[in-house]
Amino acid sequence: MAKSFDVSKFRKDLTKSISGMSSGFNDPTDWISTGSYALNYLISGDFHKGVPLGKVTVFAGESGAGKSYFCAGNIVKHAQDQGIFVVLIDSENALDETWLQALDVDTSEEKLLKLNMSMIDDVAKTVSTFVSDYRAMDEEDRPKVLFVVDSLGMLLTPTDVDQFNKGDMKGDMGRKPKALTSLVRNTVNMIGSYNVGLVCTNHTYASQDMFDPDDKISGGQGFIYASSIVVAMKKLKLKEDQDGNKISEVMGIRAGCKVMKTRYAKPFEGVQVKIPYETGMNPYSGLVELFEKKGLLVKQGNRLKYNDLAGEEHIDYRKQWLGPKLDLIMSQYDEKMKPVVNTAEAEAEDIVVDEHELIEE
Repeated sequence: MAKSFDVSKFRKDLTKSISGMSSGFNDPTDWISTGSYALNYLISGDFHKGVPLGKVTVFAGESGAGKSYFCAGNIVKHAQDQGIFVVLIDSENALDETWLQALDVDTSEEKLLKLNMSMIDDVAKTVSTFVSDYRAMDEEDRPKVLFVVDSLGMLLTPTDVDQFNKGDMKGDMGRKPKALTSLVRNTVNMIGSYNVGLVCTNHTYASQDMFDPDDKISGGQGFIYASSIVVAMKKLKLKEDQDGNKISEVMGIRAGCKVMKTRYAKPFEGVQVKIPYETGMNPYSGLVELFEKKGLLVKQGNRLKYNDLAGEEHIDYRKQWLGPKLDLIMSQYDEKMKPVVNTAEAEAEDIVVDEHELIEE
């Protein structure tokens, strides 16, 4: 009689013989809020879950679109609130301590390690060294860690530096996309089975193709394949006061956010988030518009109506749909508004920024 296949022994032999391999599923258990309930939902299908540990998330957009505000500000703050240590890699030399503290980020060495790096190879070595030391720890001693890189687009290759020193301003257009892809792909393999996450910002640039006018993400499309989440951002002017009245003065930005890729919700959905310069972002911003799209808030004259689970009608003007009322909708529809899981990978050439969809009111 043939012996039954010993799966446990086979798994044990494999993990011993192949360095860095793990077995089983690595579904995220720790999620960090983006600071926006609407954006959280579009990314993860949950109003309170933003970006996961164990995965790579990319926020891409033009200058001033709010990428650093979300990644180096909101996400870092919420990670620290959950006891997650943050390694913040600044390649733009733009993240001042005063600005971070204004966003309630704890800049003490116990909560945050800020590194100033300009080379892709240095970032790769930093992540590799960390993961090597991390694996050597006992499992119960391993901390939860989030790496934030701001930004990928400003990182250089040795060829970039060498050409600059020679007065050659062509740049390393050949190796840089490959180096960025290698960085992200290797990081994914290293952190996949650990409570370690990577969040990056990247730049977009105007397309030169008249037949494909959508903005493109710099650094090539290769690294997008390795990313679990890609959020495209567009900068729009916020011309309204604190009461929502239209004015001529620019009071902040409206960050047009479109989730181009996610494995946890329906992709290609977007939301506009208001970020006033003086007060910062309201976490409820964008929820009213999201609930309108979902058919939960229905226009009735110049007001919006919501029918709760008990059949009671809630009717009020748009400006009066604030925190407590929106909390009611989230609490009742968190389970019912299940996203459609994206089983098919988005093609790399489709990961572009559709300016018209981001600006759509």
